[in-house]
Amino acid sequence: MGEAHEHTLKIEGHEAKEASPPENANVNHHSTVPKLRQYKWWIQMVIFSLLVLSAQSAATLLGRLYFDKGAKSKWMATLVQTAGFPILIPFLFFSPTKHGIAQSNQTTPPSTLILVSFYTFLGLFLAAFCMLYTIGLQYLPVSTYSLISASQLGFNAIFSYFLNAQKFTPFIVNSLVLLTISSTLLVFQNDDSGDSNKTSKGKYTIGFMCTVAASAGYALNLSITQLAFRKILKRETFRVVMDVIIYQSLVATCVILVGLFSSGEWRNLRREMKEYELGNLSYVMNLVWIAVIWQVFSIGATGLIFKVSSLFSNVISTLGLPIVPVLAVFIFQDKMSGLKVVAMLLAIWGFASYIYQHYLDDLELKARSRIVNEVSLVERA
Repeated sequence: MGEAHEHTLKIEGHEAKEASPPENANVNHHSTVPKLRQYKWWIQMVIFSLLVLSAQSAATLLGRLYFDKGAKSKWMATLVQTAGFPILIPFLFFSPTKHGIAQSNQTTPPSTLILVSFYTFLGLFLAAFCMLYTIGLQYLPVSTYSLISASQLGFNAIFSYFLNAQKFTPFIVNSLVLLTISSTLLVFQNDDSGDSNKTSKGKYTIGFMCTVAASAGYALNLSITQLAFRKILKRETFRVVMDVIIYQSLVATCVILVGLFSSGEWRNLRREMKEYELGNLSYVMNLVWIAVIWQVFSIGATGLIFKVSSLFSNVISTLGLPIVPVLAVFIFQDKMSGLKVVAMLLAIWGFASYIYQHYLDDLELKARSRIVNEVSLVERA
């Protein structure tokens, strides 16, 4: 490095009059652009992360409130998780339509058949794990439900390893083990949180299994979406993110509507609204806000997949899980037992371990970037 520095000084002394001004201008230009891009990237990360954290907590609590105050329709509770997509349609008119930067040498857009098949698959998958989440939320206290959902990070890491070449390090493995133990501990939890939350052991087991299955389904959905951004969509625009959310939600909504009418639950909705403890207006507003908030969550989660990875999106989602049990203690009088506290601490520890790995990766990336810049300056000289 010392010899390179000497070489640079000699050339600067020999060609200072002619070479320095344009070269300095070029260096300044190239050093400013990456900084602006980095700031923009961090701002987007903060926005998407806040959307995920706030929307997930609010939607989960409102979903539990729906059942806690007398409503019983599983299909309606599932429908509102996907039916809010029309509020996103205006974004299609304000987002760029150009293809953006291709991620491979082939810039040809995918065929209509491939896109229809892809969105249909995602929509069917979305409808399935939304129903499983609904069953889990109905049969479990919201604190237990949220802590079990932390297992989705472990599932996502496994799927990302096979589908997206995710690398495993000791810190990531430690994170997965802790999060798995955290959710498994709750199998032995006997909930006596309150009259409204009491369920039979059989229903508790069903709720537990459905929540674990839904977490696995959601994790697989994220990994497949990341794979599709790279292999199928091959475009980097906000329009693509909106397309993915809207079209898969459209398919899922149609599937759930078929289930709602074929099951006959639609006949009981009017009576359910009248018997709702908080009143008719609160019943409607609860469903409306759940629908809106879940779409806000979708924007944040898909945005994080688009900008970073499915595993990172799931990490941010997992970060918000400890918030819900704490709020549930005050809102629904859930009992925060010792076992739940241990599970929550293990979940936080697992999350911290994963974030530390990202910190190490960021330091390594910065070091490599600094070396590349120094070598580039030497070569220019």
